[in-house]
Amino acid sequence: MSIDIQGHLASGFEPVAEAFEQNFTEREELGAAFTLIRNGEVLVDIHGGHADRKASRPWTAETIAPVFSTGKAVTALVVAWLVDQGRLDYDAPIADVWPEFAQAGKDSVTLAQALSHQAGLSGYPDEMEPSDWFDRDLMESRFAAMAPIWPLGEGSGYHPISYGVIADAVVRRADVKHRTVGAILRDEICGPRGIDFHIGVPESEHDRAAEHVLPPRPPHLGAMTPEKAAAFLKPWSSPGRRGTATWRSAELPAANGHGTAKAIARLMAPFATQGRLEGEAFVSADVIAEALKERVHGPDRVLPFDLAFAAGVMINRDSEAFGPEPQAVGHYGFGGSCGFADPERGVSGAYVMNRQMDVLVGDARAKALIEASYRCL
Repeated sequence: MSIDIQGHLASGFEPVAEAFEQNFTEREELGAAFTLIRNGEVLVDIHGGHADRKASRPWTAETIAPVFSTGKAVTALVVAWLVDQGRLDYDAPIADVWPEFAQAGKDSVTLAQALSHQAGLSGYPDEMEPSDWFDRDLMESRFAAMAPIWPLGEGSGYHPISYGVIADAVVRRADVKHRTVGAILRDEICGPRGIDFHIGVPESEHDRAAEHVLPPRPPHLGAMTPEKAAAFLKPWSSPGRRGTATWRSAELPAANGHGTAKAIARLMAPFATQGRLEGEAFVSADVIAEALKERVHGPDRVLPFDLAFAAGVMINRDSEAFGPEPQAVGHYGFGGSCGFADPERGVSGAYVMNRQMDVLVGDARAKALIEASYRCL
């Protein structure tokens, strides 16, 4: 199968295009895009394939893809922006801005602990409707009242959807205009700079969205525990029963961001360049250092991996999920997408696609592109 690769490729980065093509010929890629930026210079920005499962709609530079948990890294950037403004403090209890969150023994849980999946709220264990996730006030009240599933201070346990509920609740209460994560992205970050990323996709943009194809089998989670069941395996563990259009339009900051690879690479750049966005100071270097500081590491209680988390992003360490640099950070999304940043080299990048695989972290297609990129740097 030959693939027509479109876009920009800097001289010397031809191996990245070769890896991109191999994803189609050897790894069943349907449609995808990959971008690599170094200190503001776009080195790679390529796309190819099809945006729908029938292969009738070409993937273009304007195609936006659902990236699921890759959006957690973008949410982390919004939080860093508010920390930089003095509206939030990573080491302060969440209850300082959201008093109701202090219920059931959570009064000491800090913002950094919640963003690093240590709050004990990996999912909602009691029966509810999958559509309840679309009711912001209802879900905030439930997680505010909920007791942690495991004792605080006993490691991370990935929060697939609740991460976004908590982050958005804190952001709205801290922002002077009480805006959501999606609104701040639109008003302060993406909108003014023409960055094509959305948490809450306007209906006018739905036709540009790629149609995702579910993986062939569920991801392997290992031995079942209450925190894993709440996170992934309850009938209500993820938003549902409202249809694709409602899901795209909703603001679920942990799970339903949509954007281009170039947009995500641009948004990851502040984590690689001491807070600079589009060549300008955006967040102070000190706040970026706090955002990227390791908050927890070890066997995760939900995902079957040994993980290290900063305040909203994963830290590479020795996993090479984001390339060879141990200090690189980023986030993968369900099915394979990812955004990453390397503060040692000033490099950021992103991979988006629509054929999902049963890999939670370190999709082979993304890793092939990242590895090829590093060979060319």
